[in-house]
Amino acid sequence: MRSIYISFISEFYKSRKTLAFWAAILIPVAICSLVSFGFYSGADKVLLLKAPGMMLWAKYAGATLNVMGILVMPFYVMFMAFSVNNIEHKNDTWKTLFAQPLNKFSIYTAKYLFAVTLIFICLFLFATLTYGFGHLLQVLVPKYTFNQYNPANFLINSYSKLFLSSLGILSLQFIFSLIWGDFLKPIGIGFVGTIMGIVAGMVDWTYAYLIPYSLPALALQLTQVKKGKDPLDFEIFTREIWVSLAYAAVLFIAGYFIVTKKSIK
Repeated sequence: MRSIYISFISEFYKSRKTLAFWAAILIPVAICSLVSFGFYSGADKVLLLKAPGMMLWAKYAGATLNVMGILVMPFYVMFMAFSVNNIEHKNDTWKTLFAQPLNKFSIYTAKYLFAVTLIFICLFLFATLTYGFGHLLQVLVPKYTFNQYNPANFLINSYSKLFLSSLGILSLQFIFSLIWGDFLKPIGIGFVGTIMGIVAGMVDWTYAYLIPYSLPALALQLTQVKKGKDPLDFEIFTREIWVSLAYAAVLFIAGYFIVTKKSIK
């Protein structure tokens, strides 16, 4: 564990000035700010709907979740996975990295966990800012009904599903970025995969859940299913999540063998 910790801290210092690191902070701030400004400037139109607190939160949070699940999340994960490994490709430091007195598995695991951490930070900020800005809107527009419903469970469950459903994409893109050091190949494949995932989900293809890039959007669709008395209460560990975790586990192991071979070049 100490080796993983040391390698993890090393990844932080190497990546702290990169765009992928700061994007984990700037993307949620930018998107949540824009959505909140839209609800503030268009308050008159929103108020015409006379939505109760639960539905208002669903509409407000859903605006961000839909953008994240369909477009932003897959592309951010692709770019971030590329950035984490591109540091070694760009500086040709794979040999130097594995020459350290740390075992190879710890170095590889730390890289992967750092990528997972960036995704977690990004989604944690999304959930926190959505909650905070929603209550701020209530203060700025007293006629809103945000104070009639507590969205904490809804936000935690939604972003937990988004986080878990993105791990399959991360693991696949992580392997691509290990194999290829250039930008076009891993990002290009990821772009095509994302388009395929979106199309498969839109046409309700039976096996769309087998495409890793479609999993975030499919996982979020299930938030519309009623469970008990609260329409926003839903199960986290659905089929899409288990598929994503299975992809993550298998591809994590495959990535380790790939990076081990790379170390002897």
